[in-house]
Amino acid sequence: MPLFLGIDVGTTSTRVLAIDEKGEIKASVSKEYPMLTPQPGWAEQDPEDWWRAAVEGIREAIAKGMDPKEVKGIGLSGQMHGSVFLDKNGKVIRPAILWCDQRTAEECEWITNKIGKEKVVEYTCNPVLTGFTAPKIIWLRNKEPQNFEKLSKVLLPKDYIRYRLTGEYASEVSDASGTSLFDVKNRRWSKEMVEGIGLSMDILPTVYESPEITGRLSEIASRETGLPQGIPVVGGGGDQAAGGVGAGVVEKGKIFVSLGTSGVVFAFTEEPVIDKGLRLHTFCHAVPGKWHVMGVMLSAGGSYRWFRDALGEPERAVARLIGVDEYELINKEAERAPAGCEGLVFLPYLTGERTPHADPYARGVFFGLTYRCTKGYLARAVMEGVSFGLRDSYEIMKEMDIPVEEIRMIGGGARSPLWRRITASIFNMPNYILNLEEGPSFGVALLASVGVGFYSSVEEACKATIFLREKTEPVKEEVEVYERLYKLYKELYLTLKGHFRQLAEMI
Repeated sequence: MPLFLGIDVGTTSTRVLAIDEKGEIKASVSKEYPMLTPQPGWAEQDPEDWWRAAVEGIREAIAKGMDPKEVKGIGLSGQMHGSVFLDKNGKVIRPAILWCDQRTAEECEWITNKIGKEKVVEYTCNPVLTGFTAPKIIWLRNKEPQNFEKLSKVLLPKDYIRYRLTGEYASEVSDASGTSLFDVKNRRWSKEMVEGIGLSMDILPTVYESPEITGRLSEIASRETGLPQGIPVVGGGGDQAAGGVGAGVVEKGKIFVSLGTSGVVFAFTEEPVIDKGLRLHTFCHAVPGKWHVMGVMLSAGGSYRWFRDALGEPERAVARLIGVDEYELINKEAERAPAGCEGLVFLPYLTGERTPHADPYARGVFFGLTYRCTKGYLARAVMEGVSFGLRDSYEIMKEMDIPVEEIRMIGGGARSPLWRRITASIFNMPNYILNLEEGPSFGVALLASVGVGFYSSVEEACKATIFLREKTEPVKEEVEVYERLYKLYKELYLTLKGHFRQLAEMI
């Protein structure tokens, strides 16, 4: 039977997924690696860790029974916006700067002033943000000129894996949309942006539509991975666009809410629709000729992971002893707390925020602590704070008259029935989980099946493989509690905004 491989280069791990033509999972392997934070607000990774994880994941999938000869196509997904700087020999110059890195506030301001705010939006459909790629390149030019002198190519994380698999410098439209160097309306690099900030078009890879074949597995990669030489590798997608495909959000009226490391509210659009307040991103979809809008929180599931790491060692120890996931134990404590946690509110801005505030200086806050607040209250408040932040994006979509008929939940946090119920009640709208949980890796495996001609379109592939599994309804009593707290949640940021900046200047 034909198999299609999806490789997702995430922030904490790389996942290798093999599916058959019906979308059934035949192999799934995840390999973790560290994130480096050499200074406050910085986030870096070694691209070699991604490659090592991808190779080990493929080899482990083969060892578990995946027949490499049956793999007919490979799709790539990954964390967006990260900058991999390569020299003329294709060697990594320095650690990659990631999407959640906040060091480039000055560079964002410089690019915006250099091009002009209105022109930036005209050329790219979005403002220049600290997480995006262009300011990272300018930071390299300003702060590490010796490394900038060596610069020959800039690749996004998944596209570095493509380079190692195929030897090709290539990207695709959805991931390129988040660079501040891409003409989102016309689905091509923006010469006006690139040359306007003093860069050369030569440093950018060739860009394709997401299901298009971008190269084939090289002899070197074949030896390293154990896969046959010549397998087609398609464009794939940035993690959110790929997640949109993996969640079947490929037609009007459907959105997904992702509770991954970052949090996302993602809506399909037929045309490039722009939020007048520039709070949502407008990017190319992985569906050819289509677009999407999305709001992005920097620390969604990442906030819950921080809570686990900082305060959950007892649960982790017990989980190791009894062989369960430590999150299950933390979730049980959270379930004992009442909705709204008796007024305890969490602001999930652990690494700044993107939507709706675009504030690199924002920080996390617990507000309303009392002697009654147990660890369960704190855990539930984190969940609620993240869902409040996601509602910010949902409200903007309603302002833009984007139709929302169905909400699909994806990401690791969506495995929690409690978190799904909290989100349903905070949004006051039912949500669904799907017959699968793989998200971006599944989406790019589907794109590979389209690219090699097994399916005629992305829409056809999604309809054949993705189904609704379980519905979660809002709880009326909780809706009323959350409506009051949501107003307070929004006011807290506005009250603290100046203090966040003041704090950053003190450190």
